[in-house]
Amino acid sequence: ATLAAGNVAAVKDVDNNMNVADGGGADAQYHDVVSGDTLSAIAKKYYGDANKYMVIFEANKPMLSHPDKIYPGQKLRIPAL
Repeated sequence: ATLAAGNVAAVKDVDNNMNVADGGGADAQYHDVVSGDTLSAIAKKYYGDANKYMVIFEANKPMLSHPDKIYPGQKLRIPAL
């Protein structure tokens, strides 16, 4: 919910006070989409494997409707593997 709120046009900042029980995994990272970014390139940057782009896509549903439809200014959650 916090991620979706932060991706609404004209929303500059979201004060996230949400706490989630630790499932034992590492915390997710976040990526600010810039012009020219693709999910494959983002996956390569964070995971070292461009083919893991669907992990990022699935983590950002329903905000993303298609892996090729990202735009500058979006903040994407990059889950730990």
